[in-house]
Amino acid sequence: MTNEEIKRHRVESILKEIIPEALSSLDDSRINSLLVTEVVCSKGRSNAKVYLDKSFLTPQEQGEALKQLRKVGGFIQNHCKSSEGWFKAPIFTFEFDEQLEYITKMEDLFKQISAKS
Repeated sequence: MTNEEIKRHRVESILKEIIPEALSSLDDSRINSLLVTEVVCSKGRSNAKVYLDKSFLTPQEQGEALKQLRKVGGFIQNHCKSSEGWFKAPIFTFEFDEQLEYITKMEDLFKQISAKS
């Protein structure tokens, strides 16, 4: 693992802790309780994809939440910069995590297979 990869992973783990703090400080009930499942930074750490848990939201609520998250992206960037003392923070792109659904489906399939055996 190179020194650059170590720095990127460190930033990702810090952002995974700080972004929920920033979200919880907002007055919008649609987004202040969202759970961050993963943060993936680009190579230069100038962009970051933030994956959120969607298990408690309807598809319409998901769309509204993403729209609101795009609006408050600058606030979240400033929160991250000020709380860590950074000169700049990544530009955030928010998405809902589909991985959790795939894992649940796979587990259900394995249960069905083991039940038939």
